[in-house]
Amino acid sequence: MAITDWPEDERPRERLLKQGAGALSDAELFAIFLRTGVAGRSAVDLARDLLTHFGGVRGLLNASRRDFTEAKGLGDAKFAQLQAVLELARRHFAEELAEGAVIDSPEATRRYLQAQLRDAAQEVFAVLFLDQRHRVLAFERLFYGTINQSAVHPREVVKAVLRHNAAAVILAHNHPSGVAEPSTADREITLRLRDALNLIDVRLLDHMIVGDRCTSMAELGMI
Repeated sequence: MAITDWPEDERPRERLLKQGAGALSDAELFAIFLRTGVAGRSAVDLARDLLTHFGGVRGLLNASRRDFTEAKGLGDAKFAQLQAVLELARRHFAEELAEGAVIDSPEATRRYLQAQLRDAAQEVFAVLFLDQRHRVLAFERLFYGTINQSAVHPREVVKAVLRHNAAAVILAHNHPSGVAEPSTADREITLRLRDALNLIDVRLLDHMIVGDRCTSMAELGMI
């Protein structure tokens, strides 16, 4: 049965308009994006099939162009639309922490860092540079690959801090596995960087581990 044949209060688009996007399931939200189904399958049925095929929302959103376009009911046009939506979301979160914004919302910081780092295929170590009033000066990715003491060089972090004339920083890096628990290496490099930054009177406010969620090492008492 086509969605247009469903009772109006059960149709995803109408429910979204009346109840808000939060009331819809993953499949219903993606069905609105798809707009149409395929022969014998409604847009919601197709959305469920695709979410199962890709292993959930994250797998679907991170699918390569080849994998995405080879799936039934999808193609280059849908892939381009999805990439545009994802980039708009990233830019929306970036505006929350645009240059000059004051860091006064831990949740805004988490959303921003997740948008920037969560879906990177490899580990990325980045720094959010702040002034004395905790206003954003810049965000910069400094190191790529396995994050450990041999890969993250305190002198390069200090050079970047001095270049931006920062008074405080928030460190962040992602775990591509999705597990956002700090490792022993994470704790060791955090303390090493904290000590290096103390020598130039720069405060280390936090080190965020980005995965399926965003874990604050400061909240865990590790800094």
